[in-house]
Amino acid sequence: MIQIGKYNMLPIVKFLDFGAFVSGEPFGEILVPRKYVSPEWKVGDEINVFVYTDSEDRLVATTEQPLIQAGAFAILRVSQCTQVGAFLACGLSKDLLVPFREQHHRLQVGEKVVAYAFVDPKSQRLVATTKIEGRLRTAEQGLYKTKERVKAIVYQKTDLGYKVIVDQRYQGLIYADEVFSDIRYGDKLDAFVEQIRPDGKIDVVLYKTGYNKVVDFSVQLLEYIKSNSGYVPFTDKTDPDRIYRVFGVSKKTFKKAVGDLYKKELVLLEADGIRLKNKKD
Repeated sequence: MIQIGKYNMLPIVKFLDFGAFVSGEPFGEILVPRKYVSPEWKVGDEINVFVYTDSEDRLVATTEQPLIQAGAFAILRVSQCTQVGAFLACGLSKDLLVPFREQHHRLQVGEKVVAYAFVDPKSQRLVATTKIEGRLRTAEQGLYKTKERVKAIVYQKTDLGYKVIVDQRYQGLIYADEVFSDIRYGDKLDAFVEQIRPDGKIDVVLYKTGYNKVVDFSVQLLEYIKSNSGYVPFTDKTDPDRIYRVFGVSKKTFKKAVGDLYKKELVLLEADGIRLKNKKD
């Protein structure tokens, strides 16, 4: 069955002066406008085309490459705002409508937004929403392995950190103390699964962590403290970006290394920093 708002492999049934027609059951024949027709096509060929409704709500097929498909998320620019809603430039000759009821906030021309595309069940039009969370799923335990690489899109900053879309499907979170570089709304990131929480949301990090890395950095940190007269002005409240600039590790790795040194009774934790522990202490 044909899928509106997605690519479909469809057979060519005939050619006319204004284009080619493909079989689009159960919707009948669908026009591929002439400007998208290849001279190499023949009747009977199956072609990969994107199907959507044109400005007159007729199904059409195109070889254009849209920036988004039904059931997917993308970062798109607002091209215009009208009385029916905002429109997003999506790589097609017809921009993608975001009705007012589907806007997380009132959109402005030129703004880039994280959008989700879907087919409106009443009109059969491909439309979009910026109300993201209702379109995200929860992940089942065991779906990902720890440290498995995923793709993430940042869609909201919170007190805890940054909410992200994981692999175009699941709701994830990067904790603020795991971030050591500038992250912005709409950023596409490579990330790694830390855990799937009981509520099905996924904690992700932007780097691989592990015991060996903590141990290695513990040694590095100890040497750094020794080389700085036995004291460094870093605590668990130190800005993650500062920690990364100095040590090249996340705040989480830093805190684990400090805890490792403290358990081994090699350092003392003071209000304003970390001090090398003397044998007399």
